[in-house]
Amino acid sequence: MQPLKHKDTTLSSLSNLPQALQDRVRSELKSGESVMWAGQPNPNRFMRSGFKIWFFFIPWTAFSLFWIAGAAGFEMPHFDSGWSLFPLFGLPFLLVGIGGLSAPLWLRRRARFTVYVLTNRRAISIDGAKTITVKSYPASEIAGIERVERQDGSGDLILRTEYYRDSDGDRQTRQHGFFSIDEVRSVENLVEALLRNKQAPSQH
Repeated sequence: MQPLKHKDTTLSSLSNLPQALQDRVRSELKSGESVMWAGQPNPNRFMRSGFKIWFFFIPWTAFSLFWIAGAAGFEMPHFDSGWSLFPLFGLPFLLVGIGGLSAPLWLRRRARFTVYVLTNRRAISIDGAKTITVKSYPASEIAGIERVERQDGSGDLILRTEYYRDSDGDRQTRQHGFFSIDEVRSVENLVEALLRNKQAPSQH
């Protein structure tokens, strides 16, 4: 098996990451494992995915506000009787709406603590500030690569698509991979080289 070479020196490497993330990546590496590429989501691109759910949460939040106002008789609550507390039952729904609308801000912050890594053995996604979630994708589990590329060369690299049924029995998909990364095509080339290297017969 030929060693996997990293020829594109313009790509992000481990040394480009903040020191804390470098240490986090090194702690996940196994004996004989080396980093071919490491990078983070572009914060501005990453947060834009959160705007998609605004189509749901804008009317949700508006309806919650309207319901609270209607329950209060479209007047300022005076709380001098038990019945005047009734509008407060709409607060949980309003808070859910506000939380949904703030998703882009949370995603932007999340991007700072997310790192994607490609080694000579697997792809790794490390996410989280205090509580860390590590997802590992060995070469044998990477299938049906899909690249979504934007005009500036950034994009998403889907390494695996999972199909499942939700609680209503509807078919859903869950995508795994590297999202909102720069130079997505070059990273795809590295992944394909990894797969070819793992499939090639060992040479002694």
